[in-house]
Amino acid sequence: MFWDKVAGVYDIFAKVINRKTHKKLCAVMEGLIQPTDEVLECACGTGLLTKVIVGKCKHLIATDFSEKMLKKARKNCSGYHNVEFRKGNILQLDYPDESFDVVVAANVIHLLDEPYKALEELDRVCRKGGRMIIPTYMNETDKGEMNAVSNAIGKAGADFKREFTLRSYQAFLEQAGYKKVEYTWCDGRVPCAAAVIQKSREP
Repeated sequence: MFWDKVAGVYDIFAKVINRKTHKKLCAVMEGLIQPTDEVLECACGTGLLTKVIVGKCKHLIATDFSEKMLKKARKNCSGYHNVEFRKGNILQLDYPDESFDVVVAANVIHLLDEPYKALEELDRVCRKGGRMIIPTYMNETDKGEMNAVSNAIGKAGADFKREFTLRSYQAFLEQAGYKKVEYTWCDGRVPCAAAVIQKSREP
């Protein structure tokens, strides 16, 4: 699996190559998590955002499909005791309905064959009145081309299923039925748009 192979070097991409975007996204995430929150993080990777979330929340379950990513994430977050790491599939979450105050899925939607199914699962396990936080890389330029860094990563083996601009990402979430979404732009070599969906308290 590609993500097993790059687990050892992924942090270099986030902390060095795409440092500006990562730093902004971490700051955004810090402002979205509350001390009483029970949080699920899907596609946690090497735990770069996990470390931000776990320092702010009550309890966190962090999942990923890659065992080697999880191994690195456990090491990155070894000083925290309010986090559990589990192997998991974002398309089939092994949790009851409305289990979490916050559900996070960062920079994974563009990699999925069935992204709308993933959104349904994230919505299902999020409590009424809770928040779905879905930061996603903007791999496409306004000219309709994949940006240079994303293009290089794709050639290395990352299987991008979609390339988003902010406008196409907004349209993607609207198509899923989410009309009221707050977006924060995280600029950098590979920009990211952090989408926050407040789940209604109504049935």
